[in-house]
Amino acid sequence: MSTEIETPQADRPTDELREEYAQLVETVRAARMAYYVQDAPTLSDAEYDQQYRRLEELEALHPELVANDSPTQEVGGEVSAAFAPVEHLEKMYSLEDVFSIEEFTAWVTRAEASIATLHQAPEARWLTELKIDGLAVNLLYRNGKLVRAATRGDGTTGEDVTHNVQTIKTIPRQLHGDDVPEEIEIRGEIFISTQDFKKVNEERVAEGKSPFANPRNSAAGSLRQKDPAETAKRPLSMYVHGIGAVTGLELTRQSEVYDHMTSWGLPVSPYSEVLDSVDEILGFIERYGEQRHSLTHGIDGIVVKVDDRATQRQLGHTSRTPRWAVAYKYPPEEVNTKLVNIAVGVGRTGRVTPFGIMEPVTVAGSTVSMATLHNQDVVKAKGVLIGDTVVLRKAGDVIPEIVGPVVALRDGSEREFVMPANCPSCGTGLAPAKEGDVDIRCPNAKSCPEQLRQRIFYAAGRGAFDIEALGWEAAKALTDPEEPGRPPLTSEAQLFDLTVEDLAEVRIRRPRRGKDAAEGETELVPYFWTKGSAKKPSVPSANTLRLFDQLEQAKSQPLWRVLVALSIRHVGPTAARSLATAFGTMERIRQATEEELAATDGVGPTIARAVIEWFSEPWHREIVDSWAAAGVRMEDEVDESVPKVLEGLTVVVTGTLDNFSRDSAKEAILLRGGKASGSVSKKTDYLVAGASAGSKLDKAESLGVPVLDEAGFERLLSGGPEAMET
Repeated sequence: MSTEIETPQADRPTDELREEYAQLVETVRAARMAYYVQDAPTLSDAEYDQQYRRLEELEALHPELVANDSPTQEVGGEVSAAFAPVEHLEKMYSLEDVFSIEEFTAWVTRAEASIATLHQAPEARWLTELKIDGLAVNLLYRNGKLVRAATRGDGTTGEDVTHNVQTIKTIPRQLHGDDVPEEIEIRGEIFISTQDFKKVNEERVAEGKSPFANPRNSAAGSLRQKDPAETAKRPLSMYVHGIGAVTGLELTRQSEVYDHMTSWGLPVSPYSEVLDSVDEILGFIERYGEQRHSLTHGIDGIVVKVDDRATQRQLGHTSRTPRWAVAYKYPPEEVNTKLVNIAVGVGRTGRVTPFGIMEPVTVAGSTVSMATLHNQDVVKAKGVLIGDTVVLRKAGDVIPEIVGPVVALRDGSEREFVMPANCPSCGTGLAPAKEGDVDIRCPNAKSCPEQLRQRIFYAAGRGAFDIEALGWEAAKALTDPEEPGRPPLTSEAQLFDLTVEDLAEVRIRRPRRGKDAAEGETELVPYFWTKGSAKKPSVPSANTLRLFDQLEQAKSQPLWRVLVALSIRHVGPTAARSLATAFGTMERIRQATEEELAATDGVGPTIARAVIEWFSEPWHREIVDSWAAAGVRMEDEVDESVPKVLEGLTVVVTGTLDNFSRDSAKEAILLRGGKASGSVSKKTDYLVAGASAGSKLDKAESLGVPVLDEAGFERLLSGGPEAMET
């Protein structure tokens, strides 16, 4: 009789739960891209944290859902095509976040228990410092000279911003002292001080420009200026707080690292202390929580690190976070304001989302008048009525969150929100995509002007074609102008067929200017061409000419970026890279079966099904065909000189390798025809185990899977399985 016990059906993830998980992955990945790469957050910190923690919860309950491209397996964001990619010598990790004192003390208790078992430092000391609300940057010094600066990017590869960083006065180009190491990576945060941020915004308002939303994204946008001279105009500062790879210097304590960095001339934060107990750390948290608005820079929490570096190494890392450090996040700030109305917006996938329109209120340093409400069920769950005084929460970013109503202030004039029956953009009847869906969608995907506008804007984004001149307003002018009646674009298939002459008559409505203009008066003006007069005829604007130059450049973008630009549901940059690497051409992807797509490392059944469904639509295929006819690159150049020595083999890489990042090891396997898997099974042919290999190594040994060190991996790459027999 078999002793195998079948898992009860109730314990398996339902279709609804799988759909929720897929949507969470898409939402979190998009928010991460918007925050780290586009410097324009789409979710509040509180909302992002909530979505991310729900994602972690689902993965803990159902590990079979976890894919390599889950945001929980990644660090930071993608790398913008506007800057050259730079691979860090040592990976830059994210920090584990905790959101309450109870969670924090539980983390410390676990860490202390782990430390006690090491018998190296039975009583830990804790370096405690402020969590700067800035942009993470890695500085590489060789023999004391600054040779490179890069953003964190995805943790392994960042953006080369060396020339921009060199304009920041507080960052030395040459380190000083007798103990400067031969080579060292210095990690820190670039920020705009609270005082300078206020001054910059006052100057912008005086010049008639819109103020920056918050210091963090102002700093990030300033550092990512393509012209270093523009970066030099911004009052950027930096505090350093750690190191990566180091050669030629032994360092025993994190606080000692700070002492050395100070002596070398690097700017170290004055807000750090080495503490001996949880009570002392809690006192630090409370003290700076009260002082957070009077500090040099914005903060969103406190970082606590094990001070002893040997203990740090022994505790190691997960795939995403160090086990020896944690970030305690302060609760987001809250204010009360009046909810004037609830309107709805239409996204690029047709999802219709309610959002609150509020009396403008200042919170976390910016003026807020709108906040997302996700869907009609969320509106009901929060219990908010139009006309309510609501609690608004904002965690120092752009997108706020309506927490709920202040019921005691209701006077009876409030009214319920009713979800519209028709799309506000095209008038099509709204409905769920399938029975049981919470989200309401506009099914007119092809012709809905707002969906098309959103897709065009998304295709032009940094994660896709990276067409800077095609912004939000330009996308509207192309898809839904005031004049002429027929817009220049009725499908993204026409994007690369546009001519300058097509845009000559496009007009949008703007506030009328001039001394005789009445308040609120508007006029129709050309968007892509100059206004023109009897003496000076209308001509294409400089930005329009730049748009066409960038459209031409976009045609040569790699295949994965073209895939992202297609707005296939669930296919973000990570999945697109996997598909492009595995199949090489758009034609092979569109001809692949669902099983072939799902078998691609980092893709899985949900994304595979989305790709199949997308290509099943004739008008979708027309987009690809039109772009290809216009000269858009539809295949990647493959280095045929590399022999396919790993054809048919599955290789798993775990732990830290000296000469390979996780991504470069994966690319090396794929380039040689192998499958780079993220999990060990009986089908695994080799496990490559670096430092801190962990549970995958244990499983490989239990299954009898051959285990290679880094030298063995290099032999495998050069000669395949035959090279392992010699």
